[in-house]
Amino acid sequence: MVWLKFMYIYTIILAGGLGLAMIIAPNMMISQLGMHSQDPIIYGIAGSVYVAFGLLSILGLRSPLKFVPILLLQLCYKAIWFIGVALPLVVMGQFPTYAIVFAVIFATYIIGDIIAIPFSYIFAKQSE
Repeated sequence: MVWLKFMYIYTIILAGGLGLAMIIAPNMMISQLGMHSQDPIIYGIAGSVYVAFGLLSILGLRSPLKFVPILLLQLCYKAIWFIGVALPLVVMGQFPTYAIVFAVIFATYIIGDIIAIPFSYIFAKQSE
């Protein structure tokens, strides 16, 4: 339970904070991260999703097992990003330097979620 709660707190602070910054000050975030111009709609959607993860993680602190799907979704999309986006860019030699920060942060989430998520509980047969 300690790791589970830690991952909720980590998500509240990092994802929630980043999402808020992306929504409130998108141009500052783009410039701070050294990113190219972003489509404001897509960038805003990403920021909104990060804020949603942060808000739902607050509920996860109260009921850690009930909100495990939040961490599972986070684990899945970050792993898919590595395989479907980052890896092909690395192979083609086109991985942007600003994305290294995202890759490191995503890796910490993947490792933390793998440690925290009670997979035996998730995959256990539930009695109805």
